[in-house]
Amino acid sequence: MSHEIELKLALPQRALPALRRHPLVAAAHKLGNAVTLDNTYYDTPDLALKARKVALRIRRQGRLSLQTVKCAAVSSGGLSQRPEWEQAYAEQFDFSAIDAAEVAKLLNRHRDALVPVFTTRFRRETRRHAPRPGLSILLMIDTGEVIVTTPAGELRRTPICELELELEAGRPQDLVELANTLAQDLPLMPADISKAERGYRLFLGTPLSATRAEASAITPGQNVVDAFRTLALSCVRQWQANAAAALAHADPDSIHPDFIHQLRVSQRRLRALLKFFAPALPADFVGEWNVRLRENAARFGDARDLDVFCTELLDAVTPEGLADAAAFEALLQTAHAMRDAARSHATHNLDMATQGRLLLGFTAALLQLPTGSLAEAADLRTFARLRLDRLRKRARRQFEAAATLVPTRLHALRIGFKQLRYGIEFFAPLFPPKAVGRYLEGMVRAQTLLGFLQDVDTAQARLAQWVQDKPALAPAAAFVLGWHASRYARLRRRVLHDCEPLLWGKKPW
Repeated sequence: MSHEIELKLALPQRALPALRRHPLVAAAHKLGNAVTLDNTYYDTPDLALKARKVALRIRRQGRLSLQTVKCAAVSSGGLSQRPEWEQAYAEQFDFSAIDAAEVAKLLNRHRDALVPVFTTRFRRETRRHAPRPGLSILLMIDTGEVIVTTPAGELRRTPICELELELEAGRPQDLVELANTLAQDLPLMPADISKAERGYRLFLGTPLSATRAEASAITPGQNVVDAFRTLALSCVRQWQANAAAALAHADPDSIHPDFIHQLRVSQRRLRALLKFFAPALPADFVGEWNVRLRENAARFGDARDLDVFCTELLDAVTPEGLADAAAFEALLQTAHAMRDAARSHATHNLDMATQGRLLLGFTAALLQLPTGSLAEAADLRTFARLRLDRLRKRARRQFEAAATLVPTRLHALRIGFKQLRYGIEFFAPLFPPKAVGRYLEGMVRAQTLLGFLQDVDTAQARLAQWVQDKPALAPAAAFVLGWHASRYARLRRRVLHDCEPLLWGKKPW
């Protein structure tokens, strides 16, 4: 068994000439001529191998045939490490060399049921980047397509255009550093989805969907910096997955807003992480990336606020027979036009080169983080308790300031609750799960109340601006605000009562 360590980067077809001309690529030693690789992936009719995250491939290159078995690996920012077994193929499967008992057992159990599921056909150019002793990286430029014929006879295709960096000698972070250097001049996007996974998705017709935040995977034995790195890489996966899925749409205006929303969530969570772990991290790292992540989130404007306004506030209103019909219809048209414009602005600001450069830059900086004496000496649970206590104390001050029920103060309290909730989610594996679960349920309820109040306050300001520009909207704007006024007043009276036990009651840490 060998361990394949690689970093996969997607790029648009039009960028291939620039990639080949790049000084680092042009200077890399060319390993023979480009070759065409035909790969057939096998599985059982019910996809038993896929269910166990095992891929079986037969690769044909001229007269040579190779059998390869790979197991899935967690990929972050395109960087992955996975076990693989490769050997010559003599027109029948041979799993005797697989030294992972569970994998060998799985393959042998299903040997007689294996059938072709999909193929990939691509042309590969290979170069070796070896700038110094002890570092050797293969650069493989792959162009071609994934091809599927479904059981119903439907032919499906999707293009392949990517650069694979495979480590021959050196450290995994050397791959990220090389990719980061290339991305300063080229539109390169980390690609966490393997060709095998793309083939299965095409075979099953699985639509792309927005990726939500992963559950925390930290462990009590980690030092503080390693725990930060684990959590940050989880956020990177959410960021990369949503950016890549959105960029897969040929028409930016067809991108579902959930992709942009979850991308922004990843930026908020990363910025929250930077603040939580700031005492254990270099100040320049925290300062630089807090600014860059904030600026990146700002690229996508207020599309989410307008989505919420339309779906949560406008759609909830029943105007028939009650509102000024003409004014209400004009308000709907204005709101939808503004929402569509905001969505278009957000999706057109999603640029492969920018997102790839940021993802690779952050990942490279993350892998280079030093582990200082504080990180080595600090107990992770103690660190977590201190940081969560600090967040709760700040939220208490925000709670007391919100006693006036002034909207800006309530909004500040909502932000404080969100920060505290993120902190508890990040550190959850360190504390009793039932207590953490109950506390988070209360946090979510309180944050939902505060969120509704903020949505109405934001809507009031937005509607006032629209009415100023279009006075004919005034009756409909007043109707919408009046529709929600009763609930707004009721929740505004009880919100502090619901928040108080979370800030002064028993804590799960």
